[in-house]
Amino acid sequence: MTADAGRPEGAASAGAASGDAVGTAAAAVTEAVTEAVTAEDGGGAAPRRRRMWWPAALAAAVALALGVPALVASGTSASGTSLSVPADDSPEAGFARDMATHHQQAVDLSFVVRDRTSDEPTRTLAFDIINTQANQRGMMMGWLDQWGLTQHSTAKPMAWMKMGHDYQANDGSLMPGMATNTQIAKLRSLSGRDAEVFYLQLMIEHHKGGVEMAQGYVDLARNDTEKRLAQSMVVAQTSELQLMTDMLTERGAAPGVPAS
Repeated sequence: MTADAGRPEGAASAGAASGDAVGTAAAAVTEAVTEAVTAEDGGGAAPRRRRMWWPAALAAAVALALGVPALVASGTSASGTSLSVPADDSPEAGFARDMATHHQQAVDLSFVVRDRTSDEPTRTLAFDIINTQANQRGMMMGWLDQWGLTQHSTAKPMAWMKMGHDYQANDGSLMPGMATNTQIAKLRSLSGRDAEVFYLQLMIEHHKGGVEMAQGYVDLARNDTEKRLAQSMVVAQTSELQLMTDMLTERGAAPGVPAS
């Protein structure tokens, strides 16, 4: 008799599904962090830098390894309180896609400032944002894959919020709070205190946009798991807004991105 002889067939199927989900989600996390490193290195990341930032991928993979099996075992399949899969134009799919895009830029900005200052508080903040938002991005990409939905859509960003957002994408800024390509290029040209101040100013606006989007999903959510993630974003990023404002004050600066 095998060790699983007394195991219900349904439980075995759930275990297999859990393993598949973990593999898919962990792969999405690894891809997210690798993309961030590659983007910062201009498409040719050196082995040294990949080794330096592997803890972000590992932390995200561990979180998913613990979380995804629980979702599958509970019968929610990351789709809330039932087995139904979110529609392609649902708030669940829209939030996952848009916040993943929003998060990716925060990770990119944080990699930029990390290499342009030796200030430990700024580098610590950047490290925390890289780890947290790469982790969360991987989770959302994993859910989309689990739902059988594409990671990108032709729908206007934030259309799922049904609030009549009239934000006009410009110069790479796709959603409220996102930096433009011009602003990112400016950050890359700065160093020391100037880089710290401009990064904090950009990230404050970025967080404001992220908090608005996360709260917008909380108000519409039909997926308990995704709602909890969005709520955690609201709490954490609101706290970081105060931290970054204080850091600007210490540097004799104030929130608000200067006109380029």
